[in-house]
Amino acid sequence: MFYRPEDGHGLPHNPFNAVVSPRPIGWIGTRGALGDNLAPYSFFNAVAYVPPQVMFASTSAKDDRDGTKDSVAQIRESGVFSVNIVEYASRDRMNVSSGAHPAGTDEFAVAGVPKAECDTIDAPRVADAPATLECKLTQIVTLPGAANFAVFGEVTGIHLRDDCIVEGRFDVTTFAPLARLGYRDYTKVGDLFSLQRPDD
Repeated sequence: MFYRPEDGHGLPHNPFNAVVSPRPIGWIGTRGALGDNLAPYSFFNAVAYVPPQVMFASTSAKDDRDGTKDSVAQIRESGVFSVNIVEYASRDRMNVSSGAHPAGTDEFAVAGVPKAECDTIDAPRVADAPATLECKLTQIVTLPGAANFAVFGEVTGIHLRDDCIVEGRFDVTTFAPLARLGYRDYTKVGDLFSLQRPDD
């Protein structure tokens, strides 16, 4: 099968998200004039080592947020955000926080997520997340499409949950990271294997 996106795929559901998978989920914590916000984004990843940098993309808009969603609107205000790593045990709380709640709704409270303060930025974070990246906005890139924005940030602080550090390594098998597949499908990381690079 081959198709051009502009012509449509002819399938019952769009296969694009299923092709680019699994994708890590950035649970983005922000603070703005209307209060605190927490929302998951599966267009998320690390993009550089030195200095450490991450990005996430927002791809739709809410009527009460002037052409974008709460996270991007509040990052425009504050210039900072937290990225919280989602573990399998938090899958239901993460899902509740993904709802299209009115601007000003605190999804930490709605989803029953424990909140803590960041150390290097003025933003909330998920208190029991396996890891949190505190980020300072570097740029917001407008992408083609109606409400597509890529948000880039430099990591200014990193929280690691103590039980996730095993023999000096951040061990993802201790918490089973949640990852997004296509459609409404998710998976969790459990089995690992290592490969030596040719130049190691």
